[in-house]
Amino acid sequence: GFNALRDLVRDFTPKAVSEICGIREKDLYEAARLFATSPATLSMYCQGLNQSASGTAKNAALVNLHLATGQIGKPGSGLHPLRGQNNVQGASDAGLIPMMFPNYQRVDHDAAHEWFENFWDTKLDKRPGYTVVEIMHKITAPDSDPDKIRGMYVEGENPAMSDPDLNHARHALASLEHLVVQDIFMTETALLADVVLPASAWPEKVGTASNTDRMVQLGKKAVEPPGDAKPDLWIIQEIAKRMGLNWNYQGPDAGVAQVYDEMRQAMHAAIKGITWERLEKESSVTYPCLSLEDPGRPIVFDDHFATIDGKVKLVPADIIPANERPDTEYPFVLITGRQLEHWHTGSMTRRATVLDAIEPMATVSMNGEDMTALGVSAGDVITVESRRGQVGIHVRRDDGTPRGAV
Repeated sequence: GFNALRDLVRDFTPKAVSEICGIREKDLYEAARLFATSPATLSMYCQGLNQSASGTAKNAALVNLHLATGQIGKPGSGLHPLRGQNNVQGASDAGLIPMMFPNYQRVDHDAAHEWFENFWDTKLDKRPGYTVVEIMHKITAPDSDPDKIRGMYVEGENPAMSDPDLNHARHALASLEHLVVQDIFMTETALLADVVLPASAWPEKVGTASNTDRMVQLGKKAVEPPGDAKPDLWIIQEIAKRMGLNWNYQGPDAGVAQVYDEMRQAMHAAIKGITWERLEKESSVTYPCLSLEDPGRPIVFDDHFATIDGKVKLVPADIIPANERPDTEYPFVLITGRQLEHWHTGSMTRRATVLDAIEPMATVSMNGEDMTALGVSAGDVITVESRRGQVGIHVRRDDGTPRGAV
């Protein structure tokens, strides 16, 4: 893909790019030279890169930049997306992606599909599943749609607060014939549920987590869950048994060690050498780790890529304009951000009295010049309106926010 990428970027001179992104031409030259000639360059980024219609292209462009400059496969280099919560990487590794089996094996890949059918002794669908946004559309699909979704089982998620189009998501969730929510608190999604299953929090159960450092870490139970709360694994197995499935994992803590061993076998190309017994002794091991003697590899892609020929494929990523651009009616760009004290939808942190005392209200940040132009003062309640809805919210002055953005 190198020639195709070269042909694509030929027109993106620093002068042309400066006019698009607003960064001075000389700064682009300096940044490019620093990036390429540094002994090691590491890109760390949050979810803002992903949370847009062009998120995939943005990620591909950043990957291309690292590959073209050789800033990968050596200490201190590479790409490091900062996840919103722990074990996002582990969930992805284990197959919680609509089009993937564990260890990133595509469900529509014949060899992978056959392997997992044999491994689980079960017929599996070859069609990729739906994303969260697509699921909401399928709930409201007409009855004639063979893929219409009529029931959902939501575990540890709060789409009634996290979906980008809340009005649509809440309407969809309320339209379900049956909704089951498994969580540790009565979230906004749980309030819409027909059945709520009380789950256990992280310190109340045993399991593993993996982050973007590719380190499988063992977490041990520190306290007992309150009331009738149960470990997620116990709840899921009990439902499976009552549906006639032979899910009978033996051992303490709802058979978590046996479940992990099944996962280890399914992900043998990455964690074959990381047994439960080894984690109990060492607490954490970095993958890839393919034998008990293997200490784990802290650096990957240092000698080959996980492709048929061992070479990487460059994917040209052109500029994709935003689906919606500012106009006279909606002149501002809405961008997502993080808040130090609160996390995702606040289902946990809003219940932490100290954190909620520090940041008790939701806020929107604006540049001081925009606030002056609008006659708005810090602390005022303003209405932020989009083509999908509106919210009344306190405004905070933040001159780090670009003009024309909220």
